[in-house]
Amino acid sequence: MDLPRFKRTTVRSRPRRSLIPVAAVAASALVLSACAGDSEPTATGPTTGGTLVYASGDAEPTCLDPHVGGNYPQALLATQFLESLVSRDAEGEIVPWLAESWTVSDDALTWEFTLADGVEFTDGTPFDAEAVKVNVEHLQDPATQSSTGYLAVEKVASVEAVDDLTARFTLSEPDSALLESLSQPWLAIESPAGIARGMEENCESPVGTGPFVVDSWAKQDRVTLTRNDDYSSPPADALHDGPAYLDGIEWRFIPDSASRYAALQAGEVQVIDNVQPDVLVQAEGSDSLVELDAPRPGSSNRIELNSGKAPFDDVAVREAFIRSVNVDDAVSSLFQGTAERSFSPLASVEPAAYSDDSLFGYDLDEANTLLDEAGWSEKDSDGVRTKDGERLTLAFPVSTNQSIPAEVSLFEQLQAGAKDAGFDVQLDLLDLASWYAALGANDYDLVSAPYTKVGPDVLRILYHSDGIVPAPSGYFANHAQVDDTAVDALLDEASATLDEADRAALYEEAQADVLEGYYILPLYDQQNHFLLSTSVHDARALGTVSTPSFAAAWLS
Repeated sequence: MDLPRFKRTTVRSRPRRSLIPVAAVAASALVLSACAGDSEPTATGPTTGGTLVYASGDAEPTCLDPHVGGNYPQALLATQFLESLVSRDAEGEIVPWLAESWTVSDDALTWEFTLADGVEFTDGTPFDAEAVKVNVEHLQDPATQSSTGYLAVEKVASVEAVDDLTARFTLSEPDSALLESLSQPWLAIESPAGIARGMEENCESPVGTGPFVVDSWAKQDRVTLTRNDDYSSPPADALHDGPAYLDGIEWRFIPDSASRYAALQAGEVQVIDNVQPDVLVQAEGSDSLVELDAPRPGSSNRIELNSGKAPFDDVAVREAFIRSVNVDDAVSSLFQGTAERSFSPLASVEPAAYSDDSLFGYDLDEANTLLDEAGWSEKDSDGVRTKDGERLTLAFPVSTNQSIPAEVSLFEQLQAGAKDAGFDVQLDLLDLASWYAALGANDYDLVSAPYTKVGPDVLRILYHSDGIVPAPSGYFANHAQVDDTAVDALLDEASATLDEADRAALYEEAQADVLEGYYILPLYDQQNHFLLSTSVHDARALGTVSTPSFAAAWLS
């Protein structure tokens, strides 16, 4: 067989660097001053032992294997016990992890990864090229019911174990986002023996190479993680090389925001997530708490307008809705300075993000004019516009697991504002399963659907017409149902373009088309606020999808 020519080595060997504690988020580093008000323990160095207690307000996963489905609560947990082939550092550079180096062929269709030697999964299975092959095939198997991981490896035609430490990826077409995709926890590498147990058992306790091991899962209460004493495979930008200092982590599920904060103040837990804006403001003056602000990469938090059916199949009606709501005032009043308004499909931490605030000005008169011209010129006794006897009613399912109370309040303010223009917005507060069901049944006109993916390729997932077709899990990501050949062509070309400048230009044009088509209403970056006790040191958020890592953390 003729071997492909390789044009360059993408990275060096695995350097180990001594870093100050940071929260790495996309292209920026956020200092996590976990020692504020408690400088003495840091002078003596890390101490071993103790159990960190983490309280999550995200929905409890139905499966701990992030290959199945692929949502953010899974990523939060999986970061503690699974590892990826590559990672991303605080400057946004892809760095080695389980893969020490990689090369790409001239035609960008063949990638070879040289793997770290001597690494084992916690069940004793060796980490090797065959394990990488099994994992990619697991993601691509419809029976796995993957969505996030499945979409990320769509262009991988095959993986070959060239030898124990060389995995060759053959692509069906070039994929400029391959390394970004492989850095995500939804594509983390699991033990082939663990996968072979079947979905049910693997969902209960996936087996990885990470610093912690899933010990037990008490449903609707907590997941208990214990230290992997043989841990030896940190990413190149790790704060600490060896086994974790912590004995373990208790990962508790506490849905109520006030209860989580009370538990943190009482010392019952050391870390909480999904922190409410008012709590963040209260905590600013605390000498016993520190905030870790780690906005997610990929897409901004936005409302998507379903252009696949009436009434939002009419661009004038989409624009009218956007003009009828005063997002700026709602964000300012409800988020108290903890979130900044976005006018882009991409998160502000993405260098390729393109904004156009001129498209999103609040203008009730213009909204009324647009609706009149679109034929929604009559109003019923409730003040709701009508057309041919149909009311201008919009179904807006909201996941209470993914939208914090402040965000739900924002949606309620937008609902009230849109009513002034004659829209009847029906908010429906749902649990996560019911919310997914509503989307799968196309039973929505508006939706806020967080989607986290490293890099601008998230635009392809969210706005390419292929994204209207459900993944094997039944989930589809193009909720705005953008079906535009020009957008498709731009996203296809960007996906096949390895030159960063050319790629960014194509993504900018695609974003402009999405914004000018009024398919989305950008709100702000996807919020990731964590509060930590100052007894927690050297915790950080990874530069991939901003999930917290406690591999180097210790308690004083």
